[in-house]
Amino acid sequence: MNGSRLADLVADLRGSRGFAHKRDIATVLAGLDAAAPAGVPNGDDTAVLPLPGGLGYQLLAIEGLVPDFVQALPWFAGYSAVMVNLSDIAAMGGRALGVVDALWARDAGQAGDLLAGMRAAADRYGVPLLGGHSNLRAAQGQLAVAVLGHAKRLITSFDARPGDRLLVAVDLRGAWQGDYPFWNASTTAEPAQLRADMELLPELAEAGLCHAGKDISMAGVLGSLLMLLECSGVGARVQLQHLPRPTCVPDWSDTGTNARLAQLRWLNAFPSFGYVLAIRPEAAAEVVQRFSARGVACADVGGIEAGQILRLHLGEDEATLWDLAAEPFIGASPGSAAGALALAA
Repeated sequence: MNGSRLADLVADLRGSRGFAHKRDIATVLAGLDAAAPAGVPNGDDTAVLPLPGGLGYQLLAIEGLVPDFVQALPWFAGYSAVMVNLSDIAAMGGRALGVVDALWARDAGQAGDLLAGMRAAADRYGVPLLGGHSNLRAAQGQLAVAVLGHAKRLITSFDARPGDRLLVAVDLRGAWQGDYPFWNASTTAEPAQLRADMELLPELAEAGLCHAGKDISMAGVLGSLLMLLECSGVGARVQLQHLPRPTCVPDWSDTGTNARLAQLRWLNAFPSFGYVLAIRPEAAAEVVQRFSARGVACADVGGIEAGQILRLHLGEDEATLWDLAAEPFIGASPGSAAGALALAA
């Protein structure tokens, strides 16, 4: 029974919109430099440039939002554009320094809603909104936001190694954002909580507890994991029943149609705070405890292994979600960010 469920799940995930959007990255990566000068290879959550004198790393993140999202929910689109960039900076072990934007709107009214959302997120997360580009006579609303950050020590997508434990951390204190595949645990949280939770990632990096990871984006937890595995040139096994989930998502033992749809929606979800992390076995318990102390659900869901296959497990059944050696996902070349930075030092 579970074997059939896994096969259906694999087919649904591989055909999902989130997976399709991430696979488009391959076309763009092919036209970029393999790596920024003296930096990590392209394909990570942010661009990275080492600062002279051992002063850490400059980080630059950018996100563009799809027009239908901007049209339907302009305030929340503005809020999300800032929030997801801050998550990318944190995923690299960094802290955000400032936000700029490129905004196109039909008129001042639509622009005002987008700006109000950006302003709200910047204020709640404690990051200055510094400027950018604007056009209030565009055919439709569009928005791109960039964030500059700094890291003392990096978390990257290129340094997961066989033997690492795979942890998933998600803030479950939220709710679905309407009919969208977005789990919103941000807009109703206290600003102090948001800032302290975001601080967890650079703290883990600086304590030497986390060396590789990625934020969970629009491809969901498993699509985001695929990007991490491809960059690192490794594979993984994931126990689906161990994934953190909110109470509105039924347990995997529930096999009804509505339950299966809810489970799939959660696997495709873009959470406002969610990360997949590769952790050395001896550090896994402490990392779980640090997230738990902040009220963030964190679980050991499997392990990193040699090879380039992502295998899913449900009970005693197993299915291959993706074989990266046979079929690239985003086209990122496996490489060591730590090695690249050591050569540059």
